[in-house]
Amino acid sequence: MTRSQWNRRAWLGNVGAAGAGLMTAGWSGLAQAQKPMTLGFIYVGPRDDYGYNQSHAEAVALLKKMPGLKIVEEENVPETNAVQKAMQGMIAQDGASLLFPTSFGYFDPHILALAPKYPNVRFAHCGGLWNEAKHPKSVGSFFGYIDEAQYLNGVVAAHVSKSKKLGFIAAKPIPQVLRNINAFTMGARSVDPKITTTVVFTGDWSMPVKEAEATNSLADQGVDVFTMHVDGPKVIVETAAKRGKFVCGYHASQAKLAPQAYLTGAEWNWITAYKQILEAAQTGKPHPNFVRGGLKDGFVKSSPYGSAVPEGARKQAEAIRAQMMKGTFDIFKGELKDNTGKVVIPAGKVLKQTDMELEGMAYLVEGVIGKV
Repeated sequence: MTRSQWNRRAWLGNVGAAGAGLMTAGWSGLAQAQKPMTLGFIYVGPRDDYGYNQSHAEAVALLKKMPGLKIVEEENVPETNAVQKAMQGMIAQDGASLLFPTSFGYFDPHILALAPKYPNVRFAHCGGLWNEAKHPKSVGSFFGYIDEAQYLNGVVAAHVSKSKKLGFIAAKPIPQVLRNINAFTMGARSVDPKITTTVVFTGDWSMPVKEAEATNSLADQGVDVFTMHVDGPKVIVETAAKRGKFVCGYHASQAKLAPQAYLTGAEWNWITAYKQILEAAQTGKPHPNFVRGGLKDGFVKSSPYGSAVPEGARKQAEAIRAQMMKGTFDIFKGELKDNTGKVVIPAGKVLKQTDMELEGMAYLVEGVIGKV
């Protein structure tokens, strides 16, 4: 915990219920260039985790270079009432009028509990699902179609794998995670329909011991290419590399952790969403309640290819990427079966990335070994 974090939390202990009565300036004040606008960013883990939190921190570093902004950050804030205290501190002590609480579990109940108490503060949550009928207009959700980059990861993984056994280590079976597992597997099976992905759920976003155990267990079973959806992929990447296996990264680049083992990766480019939400606040426009985008929108990107990626893999992945950039490539379309044989998308049906059905994905596709 940094000194600034300690000061904020100590201060909050003395404020009590009075904090709820403190309000920031009205929307008209947001656009006043002479008065810096304060933005608050909250991370569930450390900012240098080589993963989810780092991907946000890297984008925040770009915001710090922009004029007229004051940035407040707090890391290692759990998905408990602690995040409510962190948000209250940023609003009342630092004067934040736009908050970016970045972890999935911050949304319900924590952001939803605070928003009515601070109607002049905008809350931009990463990954949640804003509902017009239920949620305040001062609350919004942003995310990216990173399953596109995970599909490309799968294409590359299939070209490199000798065993035709891929591994996916994931935290929780929420829709965004299942979507990534499925896209990765479908990308791989577009190269070789016989390839499989074995998934292990650790139970939480950061479980280093379980992540290492899962990596070693899958390696023992013959898995030779790994990817993941956990907050900090560092342990998985390093463990796989020590076992002589390959990895496709996630969230941010982990290439320097294992240069010889790193094939490519699915990375966030959060600055695109940040700027869109910030611009609305600065100009007094309505808060964007549902912000999404993929490769063509600049919300996500891929890590550069590693030296172990063959030319054929690069060409096939880049051909698919070109289609994605044009908006002419659809990952989820019928007929598509889950891994129990049930048809989940009927023949002839195509789900675009913006289709809300994908936001509620609750199945694993054919070729995935594991259960939700």
